Amino acid sequence: MAITHTYTLTLADQDKATLRTAAYGAVSLMAAAGTAGSPHRIATRGSIALTSATGQVGYVLAEKSKIEGLNGRSVAELADQVLPALTATMRLLGRQDPAEADNFRTTVTLAVEESVRAVKGEPGPVMTEMIRKITGALDAA
Repeated sequence: MAITHTYTLTLADQDKATLRTAAYGAVSLMAAAGTAGSPHRIATRGSIALTSATGQVGYVLAEKSKIEGLNGRSVAELADQVLPALTATMRLLGRQDPAEADNFRTTVTLAVEESVRAVKGEPGPVMTEMIRKITGALDAA
């Protein structure tokens, strides 16, 4: 028996770009905050978690396109792009398909958690604060 799912999302190219910036940007913020681990390893683990996403969110994250807004010269510039993108994506998905909003939140949260696993021991205060900011942006919608 074939299982099909009808997606209810209608995302413009800009909406998809914002979603990708939000998700991959959260991983980039974690890499920048990972003072006790390898930024490369942190980013790799988080990105692998994002590529494992399912549903419409998974399809958007799997699209091969340039991700805008992740070339800030400082963590502050990066956060100025990523944190509002997280909130905007949650609002957009929440209006169109609450299940996909939950899927996006879970996907980003898992990527953040996977990023932390690249660090030996517990995450330090810098990473912990970045997790708080990312979670706050997801919940602000």
